[in-house]
Amino acid sequence: MGNSTTTTEPKIVSGDCGYLLEDVPHLSDYIPDLPTYPNPLQDNTAYSVVKQYFVSVDDTVAQKIVVQKDSPRGTHFRRAGPRQKVYFESNEVDACIVTCGGLCPGLNTVIREIVCGLYHMYGVTRVVGIELGYKGFYARNTIPLTPKVVNDIHKRGGTILGASRGGHDTSKIVDSIQDRGINQVYIIGGDGTQKGASVIFEEIRRRGLKVAVAGIPKTIDNDIPVIDKSFGFDTAVEEAQRAIKAAHVESESVENGIGLVKLMGRHSGFIAMYATLASRDVDCCLIPESPFYLEGPGGMFEYIEKRLKENGHMVIVVAEGAGQEFLSENICSIDKKQDASGNKHLQDVGFWISQKIKDHFNKHQKMNINLKYIDPTYMIRAIPSNASDNEYCTLLAHGAIHGAMAGYTGFTVGPVNGRHAYIPFHRITERQNKVAIMDRMWARCLSSTNQPSFFSPKQLSEKKAEEELGEN
Repeated sequence: MGNSTTTTEPKIVSGDCGYLLEDVPHLSDYIPDLPTYPNPLQDNTAYSVVKQYFVSVDDTVAQKIVVQKDSPRGTHFRRAGPRQKVYFESNEVDACIVTCGGLCPGLNTVIREIVCGLYHMYGVTRVVGIELGYKGFYARNTIPLTPKVVNDIHKRGGTILGASRGGHDTSKIVDSIQDRGINQVYIIGGDGTQKGASVIFEEIRRRGLKVAVAGIPKTIDNDIPVIDKSFGFDTAVEEAQRAIKAAHVESESVENGIGLVKLMGRHSGFIAMYATLASRDVDCCLIPESPFYLEGPGGMFEYIEKRLKENGHMVIVVAEGAGQEFLSENICSIDKKQDASGNKHLQDVGFWISQKIKDHFNKHQKMNINLKYIDPTYMIRAIPSNASDNEYCTLLAHGAIHGAMAGYTGFTVGPVNGRHAYIPFHRITERQNKVAIMDRMWARCLSSTNQPSFFSPKQLSEKKAEEELGEN
């Protein structure tokens, strides 16, 4: 990732009764005597109806909402929202927006709402888009963005700025930010992108530049920790229903029909789990967090045979990262390849498992099966966001704008227990959010499908210990 820089020490503020605030950096931490200005929102006609324009400086959001009578108050984050004083005058702001990584429903909505929010709330007129990810800072021209340019983009899938993986050269990126006179940087991307944003912030801080760096977390897989969920996830689950319905129709229409649907979920099976719960037509859900086996008593082949005898058809949903341990044993050389973001190339578990099922029933000739394999992966991530995601994207964009204008930097924004907060970069990049298979939500999923857990008692105890360790 280019030149590395010294990492800023986390800002921890402690209080009574075990209260802990994990604060985010501020421009005033490293630039002394910065002038402040009244927030222009106080003269904004749209906000004149609001009883309290501004968030109190002391407002924080609790990371854990369920507590016991005697438990400490625990970790908090600074609440997102407009502040009474801002650290940028509207006419001095030169903002840029960049989108990185894979596509996700809602990217264009976030871009639109950053541009329109800056313009309509704060009177900022100079906003540019960086083309094709991080490398666009030093390899391509910028795109001027105005409310007129972005007016209808939320109705389209993808990102009008283009996206790419890799291309992160810290010195070149910060040189470009400095040369262009940019002083607010909005970075939309997943955990790898947010790690890159953190490094950019560190270099900006080292150079003593008055530049706010704000991250908007993006992952269709919902695998970013701390925040309630990621934008585009609701849309992905909704669109996955279409594939599951098609698989159900296909399987019902033939003798011993099996509809197999592969959904996104590299390391986390949230889309598969929630799509299964929403559908009620799924008989088996396979996710990366929950190991399964095919042959022998209690295995998947036995379950498929049992289900087909009972119902005459079945639907299987598999997340793309499930069962990779089986495939990597067969294809060791390919398994080591990575994309530009450092993600390991996954094998097509859907195709592999469909072949295994066909081979098993052909070999044993217990029954003739009709299997249809559906892979809607790129259809799901390329569509525009639905109504709930559009609303959510607006809140994320506005939260990022309010934070940057108030002088906060080196942060990402997202909902924590339903309240939007500013979260230090390191908290959302330190681990991946995964389905807790000892949790009630996974139990609900198993109850919905009536599938076995495919766990041996030893695996069950190992998983339990692993999840307890992760919580600590």
